[in-house]
Amino acid sequence: MLPLITSQSAKNPLGANELKLKNDGDLQVYYAPFDYIETKARLVFVGITPGLTQATNALQAAYAALQAGKTIPDTLAIAKRTASFSGGAIRRNLVAMLDVIGAAKYLGVQSTAQMFDPSARDVHFTSALRYPVFKNGKNYNGTPNIAKTPILKNMVKTHLAEEAAILSTALWLPLGNHAAQAVLHLTNEGILDKRRVLTGMPHPSGANAERVAVFLGRKDPSKVSNKTNPQKLLAARQRLASQITKLEGMAR
Repeated sequence: MLPLITSQSAKNPLGANELKLKNDGDLQVYYAPFDYIETKARLVFVGITPGLTQATNALQAAYAALQAGKTIPDTLAIAKRTASFSGGAIRRNLVAMLDVIGAAKYLGVQSTAQMFDPSARDVHFTSALRYPVFKNGKNYNGTPNIAKTPILKNMVKTHLAEEAAILSTALWLPLGNHAAQAVLHLTNEGILDKRRVLTGMPHPSGANAERVAVFLGRKDPSKVSNKTNPQKLLAARQRLASQITKLEGMAR
């Protein structure tokens, strides 16, 4: 698919029929270069699907790399790393939450922040749906349900399953309920060990700041808004810390 990327399609992927992979009713799946797998990663973050901004960034990075004479493997790696988030509140929240449950110690680093170093190859970013999915031209947000929609479920059973088989010994962290359901489907299929899947952590986005603060112990549970369930968050933190401790025991 890389040779089909032009300067125009890289700027406006939804207007490029040559990049459209599938069309099913009001759902459309487009190609963007998210094929690269960080095969030595020890930590895997799973979102729901690349959004339009991520897709555009990946396509433009790939087009520039190809124009510069890069090889196909190098182009795919450059595109993937360009489109994956590299800083900001999301990264800080992820690092803080992983460190507080003991993931850094388990992974043999002082802080999981070290694993985000640009030269490191310890982290793999992926999505339940590898290629960008849109509903009526808008970013897919979990509706319709992945498990009940054949073209979406098939993406989990093929693309995500491929990554899970390669990175079966890594820690997997799905971001959000929809991503978690997709990853847990792979544990039910025996492709991933459920003990290595960390579920229940609040989504690290800025919109979730209060939930993240409660999870980290930075906000008094008695002073939260009615949108936040502190008991659930604190129970998740305790469960995840216990899960990491058990993994440490398995590694000895």
